Amino acid sequence: QIKAYKQHFNLLLIDLRGHGKSNQLLKELITSRYTFTEVTQDILKVLDHLKIQSAHFVGMSLGTIIVRNLAELSSERVRAMVLGGAVTRLNTRSQILVKLGNFCKHILPYMWLYKLFAYIVMPQRSQRESRHLFIREAKKLCQKEFKRWFILAADVNPLMKYFKDRELPIPTLYLMGDRDYMFIQPVKEMVAAHKLSILREIPNCGHVCNVERPE
Repeated sequence: QIKAYKQHFNLLLIDLRGHGKSNQLLKELITSRYTFTEVTQDILKVLDHLKIQSAHFVGMSLGTIIVRNLAELSSERVRAMVLGGAVTRLNTRSQILVKLGNFCKHILPYMWLYKLFAYIVMPQRSQRESRHLFIREAKKLCQKEFKRWFILAADVNPLMKYFKDRELPIPTLYLMGDRDYMFIQPVKEMVAAHKLSILREIPNCGHVCNVERPE
């Protein structure tokens, strides 16, 4: 969607810790466990460096948690949020997956865990391209980086429960595939509780809706 966005906005694409060009830059500086607050502070530092006072924010999948946390830490800098394939709560199945992954992360190759996660989140045949993209991007993370991000998943539910109970005065658009069976129901509950949030369901589409229905 970058081409379409460029027609209307000045874009800033940020590689988070361990991703893209941030991988080599931070490898020696960051050795401890990640937290959502630390990752969010990285983004705020980039905004400060570029002297960006406020902006519209777009996040996908786990990135939606980072965007929402940024709005919590510095709401005056967020004009609006677009959250695609939003993760607002881990259901029982996904919680079991995270616990299983934490138990096995030192035993099994990390790519096995990532492929398993991809198939559970995106099981349909029509989601094959999204699964392949998911897995291809995971290969760019080293095993240590993958473990740090995987451990973060354990912090999702307490954080998102707090977010659900506390609405911010920021317009928020949720974009969800109607077949995103693992995450769409919690989003519906969030939207029902928040006056400034709206949900758009994309038909015949799963979790990574911006890949399955890019138009």
